[in-house]
Amino acid sequence: MRFLKFLFVGCLSVVSLASHAETVKGLYQVREPVSSQTPEERDQATQRALDTLVLRLTGDPKAAQSPGLAAVRKDPQQIISQFGYDAGPPQVLKVDFDPATTEQALRRAGLAVWGANRPSILGWWLNDSAEGSSLVGDGQASAAPLRRAAQHRGLPLRLPLADLDEQIVATAPNLESADPAPLRDASDRYNADALLAVHAREEGGQWQAKWRLWLGDQKEAGSVQGADTAALADAVMLAISQRLAPRFVAKPGASGEQLLEVQGMSLERYATLGRLLEPFGARLQSVDGDRILYRVNGSADQLRAQLSLAKLQEVQGGQAPAPATPVQPVAAGSAPTVAPAPAPTPPLRFRW
Repeated sequence: MRFLKFLFVGCLSVVSLASHAETVKGLYQVREPVSSQTPEERDQATQRALDTLVLRLTGDPKAAQSPGLAAVRKDPQQIISQFGYDAGPPQVLKVDFDPATTEQALRRAGLAVWGANRPSILGWWLNDSAEGSSLVGDGQASAAPLRRAAQHRGLPLRLPLADLDEQIVATAPNLESADPAPLRDASDRYNADALLAVHAREEGGQWQAKWRLWLGDQKEAGSVQGADTAALADAVMLAISQRLAPRFVAKPGASGEQLLEVQGMSLERYATLGRLLEPFGARLQSVDGDRILYRVNGSADQLRAQLSLAKLQEVQGGQAPAPATPVQPVAAGSAPTVAPAPAPTPPLRFRW
């Protein structure tokens, strides 16, 4: 009852729990390199910024060309709040899109949006070049292109300290191995949701990389190329974004409404749960003690993936729908016996 009392008097405070998921900062700001500040180049960079944002929010490389976005592509200013230039180097055009009008435009176009609350990624990145082999660590100059690429693709990236113990573990064989056990042991201290291993090498003036990603029971792998470390980092982060997005973005028409019950609620957990459920259009149905019931739009698998970011556990079982009672035959002229409606399908149930 205490939770219920505080919930409805509106004394909610946004308090972060021990969930590892992060809210991506600057999700609606896009930075695009430019060579000048002419109107023509600004318009071209604005179009590129729109394409980048749509891909960042949907994970779909074809989404920007959706017929439903034709009006926005013709006049991007309708969803832009402001823009400006950074001298650099390199010189960039900063475009700030308005979150509310942008999301409305995407949903009107039939596109689902990946919310700002995304899995945190710990990146083990080893560079091999003519100068030698080096593990990219937090605070090093070599970390800058990785962070820019992660921001450009809307991913919350963390980097290890790259101390001596970690350098011993983060070897090329371990980074390319399908077994993440050695890296997992070294990653525990960083409390990230996902583990990314990248082995990058320079050959003939070009960079190429093999990467692996682990998030829960999901395993992904691939290889990319780039002209330099910045291009390579962007290619890796783009690949990661496109692999992760389908797990968290509900495609229109692919899923319907779900009832979701969460047990063990508190004031702080209510705030966290609200942020997690933003992409699913959650609507509060009822509160009973420390149990809360939402109506959400999304598939069961996507809800499981999203709630796993806060380490919620699914409660298995529950009362099954009651079987329909068959209609009994009756004599002619008598009113038929109507079978009772089956009980509603039990909601998805999770607990903290």
